[in-house]
Amino acid sequence: MSAAPAPPPTRPTRRFPTDLTDAQWCLLAPLLPTPRSGPGRPGRPATSRRALVDAILYVLWTGCPWRALPDGYPRWRTVHHHFARWATDGTLARLHDVLRDRVRVAAGRTQAPTAAVIDSQSVRASDWVSRATKGYDAAKKVHGRKRHLAVDTGGLLLEVLVTPASTQDRDGGRRLLWRLRRHLPTIRLVWADAGYAGKLVTWAAPVLALTVQIVRKRPGVHRFEVLPRRWVVERTFSWLGKCRRLAVDYERKPEHHQAWVQWAMVRVMVKRLARQAPPQPTRTLSLAA
Repeated sequence: MSAAPAPPPTRPTRRFPTDLTDAQWCLLAPLLPTPRSGPGRPGRPATSRRALVDAILYVLWTGCPWRALPDGYPRWRTVHHHFARWATDGTLARLHDVLRDRVRVAAGRTQAPTAAVIDSQSVRASDWVSRATKGYDAAKKVHGRKRHLAVDTGGLLLEVLVTPASTQDRDGGRRLLWRLRRHLPTIRLVWADAGYAGKLVTWAAPVLALTVQIVRKRPGVHRFEVLPRRWVVERTFSWLGKCRRLAVDYERKPEHHQAWVQWAMVRVMVKRLARQAPPQPTRTLSLAA
């Protein structure tokens, strides 16, 4: 008599290093809306939100194309649909801001920041990125896009702006400060490097009530030197550099590159919060499904 077939092995909860742990998912679950049925597939069961986030983080960390998502994740079209939708309807921005507020409070700081550090970074763009949304940064010899960041004094993202790489820091900085002032009116002081000196400093004070302080190298120093305040945003750029999807810009829409920057910071913050036990209750966002 033949033996009964062995039961199939149980699939582990985490199949890839990028998959969320249970503690990390408990932090994100209340902040995400209930997903609808798949695009163009009415009546089909909704896709697991955790599986969607796991798939997005896999693409972020590995840099693989959407079509190369491994088996076991939802269909790539479904994942991309939710990635674009959450970036467009404000879900991602609100999720990011709630996590940032919690990290600041956990570190013993006020929820609303009062100071920021700004800088920019040029990134090479792939061939299929529209010429209208990319340019050439002659200083860095990079043909692509430039991401302008505003971070708090701990390196957490406050605002991000993506422009063609040909955009001057002063011009991109003006748009960045406009958005920063609108979203975070508590900001009063901004540190920047010498690339932002000049008209931006004199413009920000009367128009936005912001004090922009330029952090310069010491006279006569030509070697690398860690400068006060400026190193904070450089460390944030290094956090982004650990995600291969951000090493080269593959996005047709600048808004999607901005979304990847926010997802990279969500990854950093949720890991930091999950290490603190027990996690504090978080407020639930009232979002449309």
